[in-house]
Amino acid sequence: MTPRLAVFDVDGTLIDSRAIITACMDRAFEAAGLPPPGYERTRRIIGLSLGPGLNYLAPEADEALRAQLLDHYRTAFFDMRHDPAFQSPAYAGAEALLHELAEAGWVLGIATGKSRRGLDALLEQQAWADLFSVSLCADDGPGKPHPHMVLANMDATRIGPEATFVIGDSEHDMAMAVAAGTQGIGVTWGFGTAQELDNAGAAHVVYTMDDLSALFRHGLSAA
Repeated sequence: MTPRLAVFDVDGTLIDSRAIITACMDRAFEAAGLPPPGYERTRRIIGLSLGPGLNYLAPEADEALRAQLLDHYRTAFFDMRHDPAFQSPAYAGAEALLHELAEAGWVLGIATGKSRRGLDALLEQQAWADLFSVSLCADDGPGKPHPHMVLANMDATRIGPEATFVIGDSEHDMAMAVAAGTQGIGVTWGFGTAQELDNAGAAHVVYTMDDLSALFRHGLSAA
């Protein structure tokens, strides 16, 4: 059987990080003397690297202010990451799905806007490091929606775009998948809506982890 590659986003796809990301962004803006963006605006940048995300949320800020926002965000995240109110648990069924795919012979990869430090800490916390053959993050080159992270996953695994599927919850994930010549699978339990995912070029949109599992078992084939 031809090897197949599943490239996963992390935040909003495998991990429920809504509370901490929203709270950290609000705290960063307040610390800089700016109105907090709140969830509805913050959700639109999930998947992007932090720098471009801040450019979207504060387009009129100069370089110095954006540097302050970046520093405030990282400080807030460091302060809140061990607070029980702001934990980022795996979505129900995520771990079972990853093991199911690995046992079925899928090659697993990651494409995330998280930093390498943050991603490695998460993989260690969840005991997922051995499940993924390759992982690309914000520190490794151009971020979403640029196709770099997906292309690098394919290069590392020697699996072509016709047998590669990108799973994510944001329009940025789907745009990245399209730009890389792969099929995007949009999930609606994270930060993006079904309409946003569809508009960005998703080949499939699923609403539950069970739906995603069923799609992998019965509905996907190499292009």
